[in-house]
Amino acid sequence: MGRATRPRIAVTTSARSGWRIFPLVALNLWLTGGRGERWGTGRPADLDDVDGLIIGGGDDISPALYGGELVAEARLDPARDRLERGLAEAALARGIPVLGICRGAQMLNVAAGGTLMGDAFARHPESRHYSTILPRRKVRLRPGTWLAALAGKECLKVNALHSQAVDRLGEGMRVSARDGGGMVQAIERVTDPMAIGVQWHPEHLFYRRAQRRIFAALVAAARARTEGRRSGEDQARAVASALASPG
Repeated sequence: MGRATRPRIAVTTSARSGWRIFPLVALNLWLTGGRGERWGTGRPADLDDVDGLIIGGGDDISPALYGGELVAEARLDPARDRLERGLAEAALARGIPVLGICRGAQMLNVAAGGTLMGDAFARHPESRHYSTILPRRKVRLRPGTWLAALAGKECLKVNALHSQAVDRLGEGMRVSARDGGGMVQAIERVTDPMAIGVQWHPEHLFYRRAQRRIFAALVAAARARTEGRRSGEDQARAVASALASPG
């Protein structure tokens, strides 16, 4: 597939860890037909220039954005919060396909008017607190969701590096996966176009087909925009076509 035909996907990153995370995300996008462009505070960030958006992981989200309480151990980046909230709100409003990864899933929920748990494991003591890029956590997918269709199975083994998690769902969102302790592990937009947030880091799990297909679905929806088919219905058909492929 030539470079000119690859949908352009903006990828927001942490100022602290983006240097090592962006290449992994860009690799996943390239393997599934897209082209990643790193965004962040101090970098150009115009959604008119891209076909899709990934809000990446790293950094906690300030409770000021959703009316929560500050946790002492939180690592905050207010400038990044402002940038990503604005991008998430605009993408949801304009029908631009979005994938939220870890922090990005939480930001999608906040942008839709939802709230977060500052210390999710205190609220969910039965959820084991992993901190690894290896697939150690088992999550159960909700039947009938986009994520379940992408994975093609009821359960996934995923990694875990987070401390925050979704509390009250934002408008138009639904839970698509939980762990064994009941903690939300993935959310998605109820209606088209595609907006999915996963609490884990699929970019580290590119060797697993179900994780690659999350990126493939985003690229398929973004390609629909590239080709001028901008309605949610057209993007949904493009994603459905990607799901039918064996890759």
